[in-house]
Amino acid sequence: MDQVFKALADHTRRLLLDRLREQNGQTLRELCERLNMARQSATQHIDLLVRANLVTVVRRGRERLHYLNPVPIHEIEERWISGFDKARLRAISAIKIEAEEYAMAEESVPTYVYVTYIRATAKQVWQALTDADLTARYWGHANVSDWQPGSSWEHRRVDGSGAVDVVGKVLESEPPTRLVITFEDSPDEDREASVVTFLVEPHQDIVRLTVTHENLPNLAMLNGISSGWPAVLANLKSLLETGDVLPQAPWEMSPAHT
Repeated sequence: MDQVFKALADHTRRLLLDRLREQNGQTLRELCERLNMARQSATQHIDLLVRANLVTVVRRGRERLHYLNPVPIHEIEERWISGFDKARLRAISAIKIEAEEYAMAEESVPTYVYVTYIRATAKQVWQALTDADLTARYWGHANVSDWQPGSSWEHRRVDGSGAVDVVGKVLESEPPTRLVITFEDSPDEDREASVVTFLVEPHQDIVRLTVTHENLPNLAMLNGISSGWPAVLANLKSLLETGDVLPQAPWEMSPAHT
């Protein structure tokens, strides 16, 4: 077991084993690509893993495929962990994994990115993003602001109530290509505002519009905007390309339709 412990003591060799656990039967070239490691260095580490019987090499034609061999680690477990301890340790491990997954889900919400291509000019797309009357047509809310850096903006309903559902500030404004705003749908809550960036990139007769929504507070908001942004931007695209919005509001579709 000395060779096994020596092999496992090195971070790079443990990483090689992790990569084989994720995808068994890799060639040396594939392992080197995934680890950004020189072939000679990887070969030295793999040779030590093979000598420790932690990795098995199988030839297939001209290729040498590397497979993870869990037997030595299993033997270590059998030697030092009793049958009584196994059930208890499995329970503790399950609790740890669940807690880590929960923490990751709550604290590490990924940034949302949406890209669409529109037959329009950059100036037309910018106007559609910042003109209160146009946003009212394709969004059902009027986005009201002078769109100068430092100014506030409001997402006002157009049902006659005048209610404001989202507020924020303009962080950057570079007409007609870049607009960055904060986005607060629950301004009374004690949390940092999320940030939306609109990037307008013209190319001949079309525009690529990229919407990035970052600093999201939780998965609930991520799920909401993941269905909301595509619906709103599809309506914007229809308005600019056809002169009219979609015949039905896309965000009113039930989940069964999506």
